[in-house]
Amino acid sequence: MVVMRAKDLLGRSGEALAADFLENQGMRIVDRNWRCPDGEIDIVAIDGDTLVVAEVKTRKSLDYGHPFEAVDAAKLARLHRLSSSWCRQHQLNAPRRRIDVVSVIDNGVVEPQLEHLRGVC
Repeated sequence: MVVMRAKDLLGRSGEALAADFLENQGMRIVDRNWRCPDGEIDIVAIDGDTLVVAEVKTRKSLDYGHPFEAVDAAKLARLHRLSSSWCRQHQLNAPRRRIDVVSVIDNGVVEPQLEHLRGVC
């Protein structure tokens, strides 16, 4: 039996909330938790004619900073490379791509708070 750590459970819950949120914004989710040797993409979605790679950051509180602060230039560069790898693997020519970040604050007591930054780079 595999036991997930609390932070992993929180992360999975946040990703599920983010996927629902993005779908409610009109996006179509086409992949989740896609992995390759170079890393992982949390969510791949289609928004109109644009391929969206969404990074989800989930926290219980802001005690250690806002979740958006965890997405630095190196992470964004990795997400760009991963989006190219995803397109190659799926034989998809996606000339319009963007990176979005979804922040989820979920302390388990009040309704989770989500924020969505579109096209962070």
